[in-house]
Amino acid sequence: MNEQAASDGQVKDRPNSLHAEISRQMVRLYKDQFGRGPTKVRTDFAGPDVLLCTLEDSLTPAERSLAKMGEHQRLRDTRLYFQHATEEEFKGVVERVLGRKVRAFISGIDTAQDVSAELFYLEPQEGPDGAAQNGSSSGSQPDPPRI
Repeated sequence: MNEQAASDGQVKDRPNSLHAEISRQMVRLYKDQFGRGPTKVRTDFAGPDVLLCTLEDSLTPAERSLAKMGEHQRLRDTRLYFQHATEEEFKGVVERVLGRKVRAFISGIDTAQDVSAELFYLEPQEGPDGAAQNGSSSGSQPDPPRI
């Protein structure tokens, strides 16, 4: 199982990987932003230039109450407003850890299931000849297949 526990900011399974560092930083940002971090987080490449962070169980008690009341749109709007307000912080984490520029950032949440996704579109990497190459920035993983 590759799922990583995130309680108290501790990420298990791949402690020295770039994925784990990004996961740790996402937990920190959530704690700073919402007062509570997720209990599960996973970060993976979804192609050579797309990074997906999935975060679970991050709603505060007050947000859970809103969800129980059926106020899902209000909850989504509030969460996404805060995400937009701190977009540069989220992008900055990925840029610092990977050493690659984020060209687009998309954030979403399923309030009924308490699952959030942070999606980062990265500028393509350049190869030695200056041309864009389709490789993962981690260096230790093969390129994902193109579909």
